[in-house]
Amino acid sequence: MKLSGITALSIAATIGSSTAFAPTPSFGAKQQSTMELSMSQSTRLQFLQTTTLATLLTTLTSTSPANAAKYGSFGAGSPEVLDPKTAVTDPDVLATDAVQNAIQSLKIYLDAVKEMQGELKGNAQADIQPILRAKFELGKLRADLNTANTAFDEDTQRGTDRIGRLILQDITELEVANKQKPGIERSEKRLTIMVKKLEKVSKAFSDYLAFF
Repeated sequence: MKLSGITALSIAATIGSSTAFAPTPSFGAKQQSTMELSMSQSTRLQFLQTTTLATLLTTLTSTSPANAAKYGSFGAGSPEVLDPKTAVTDPDVLATDAVQNAIQSLKIYLDAVKEMQGELKGNAQADIQPILRAKFELGKLRADLNTANTAFDEDTQRGTDRIGRLILQDITELEVANKQKPGIERSEKRLTIMVKKLEKVSKAFSDYLAFF
C-alpha cells in the first residue's frame, strides 16, 4: 500500500510522540555500570580541579612578595608596615618645628626605655613606676606619635600608625606588669615579662624613628 506524503508524516509524528512519552526502559547491568563509571570519573575530575585550584591559590598566597619589611618583629609579616627605606616623606612638613619637636620627644622616650632596662638589670626588684609617670604621659605620647606621622604619605602612615599603636599598648601593659603588692618580691616570671616588654617597646621606638 502506497502512503501519501501527508500520511507518512502523520505516522512519523505519531511514532515520535509515542516514543517521547513512552516509559524510559530501565538500564541493564552494563549500562548502569557505565553510567556509574562516568559519574565517578566526573566527580573525580571535579575533585582534582578543585584541589588544583586550592593548591594554586595557596601557592600564590604563600609565595607572593610581602609588602612588609623584615627588619624587626613589628614589621615582619605585616601587610601594613613598610620598609623605612621606601617611606615617602614630605620635606616641608618634616622641617616644621612641630614635627621636629615630636621626633625629639620620641628619642627621649627611647632613652627612658633604656633607663628602665638599666634599672631592672641592676635590681630585679626595681620599681620603674616613677620613670613611667615622669616620662610617659599617654596623652602626650599619642600626640607626639600623631604629629611625627604627619610628615609621611598615606601608605607610609599605615605602617607607622601600627607601630604607634603597639607602642601605646606596650607602655600600658608595662605599667600593669610593674605593679607589685607591698612586701612581695617580684617573681622571676614577672621579671621576665617586664624585660621582654621593655625590649619590645625599645624595638618599636627604634623602628618608628628609622622612618626619619
